[in-house]
Amino acid sequence: MEIFLITLQAVVTLLGIGVLGFWIIGRHRVSNETLGFLSVLSIDIAVPCLVLASLIIDFSPQKNPDWWHMPLWWLGFLAVTLVLALLCSLLARREHQGEFAMGLFYQNGLFFPLIIITGLFGTQNPYFIPLFLMVFLHPTLMFSTYSFFFPKKGHDQAFNMARLFNPVLVSTIVGMAVALIGLQVYVPHFVKTIFIMVGAMASPLFMLILGGNLYQDMMLETGGKRKLYYAEVVKFALAKNILFPLVALGILILVKPAFPVALIIMLEAAVPPVTAIPIFAERSGGNRALCSQFIVGSFLFSLVSIPFVLYLFSLFFPFPGRNY
Repeated sequence: MEIFLITLQAVVTLLGIGVLGFWIIGRHRVSNETLGFLSVLSIDIAVPCLVLASLIIDFSPQKNPDWWHMPLWWLGFLAVTLVLALLCSLLARREHQGEFAMGLFYQNGLFFPLIIITGLFGTQNPYFIPLFLMVFLHPTLMFSTYSFFFPKKGHDQAFNMARLFNPVLVSTIVGMAVALIGLQVYVPHFVKTIFIMVGAMASPLFMLILGGNLYQDMMLETGGKRKLYYAEVVKFALAKNILFPLVALGILILVKPAFPVALIIMLEAAVPPVTAIPIFAERSGGNRALCSQFIVGSFLFSLVSIPFVLYLFSLFFPFPGRNY
């Protein structure tokens, strides 16, 4: 029960910051230009600094000889989730199946696990490294494949190398290279401190931006009179928040990987969809409003579902000592 309560507190903290962002935009205290700047600051600067700080300071090939296993686990996870997403999309109305499958397949693979791990184990823990190593290719996958979920919409996007070689991917490669070559000792202490301090902004900034974006998607564009897809959102939340983590837990029980691997996979399966899916849908001619409501429904449901599935997970994979 302790795991349930601590995870609940971490998720409530995360969503509370999002509510604050929703309120700030609702009170018209932040302009669209400012919100765009904060997005760049969070995604293109703060997160790469967090990745660099973790890899340069904590990653060592001697201490982590099996580090290369994580991308392989990621590939296996993708295969399972893709099959589940396509099967579950059959539950949606035909015109919504692309949005349904895309939302299920693209999970919020970095920020949600990041803050939950921090809430469970503190800021100094051994789980950031396997998390980064597992998801560093995820943004590249999303930006290069989302249009495949809307094959009949006719909104093909031009190939963009900048989206493939995103800052998270670049910072992960640089940080791993520094660690593998053994150059950490030559990185000045003040540089490491800068990476740590700037990286610490990533999670709160991201949730503030999320709340603001949700307000714009759900309220501003149509004066608060947007169509609500209650049935689709309920089906989506049940699939994303309950079915996906339970299937993942069943596979983990059969395979029995090491605890860090099992924890990261469990979190990846349990978290809501990535907040970029409304943008992906809009670019592909899909239903942006529906994707925004998928995010809201899954986020709210995660208040209960994530603590519940992590409690079930702890019954089969006991948590080691934590800093609380």
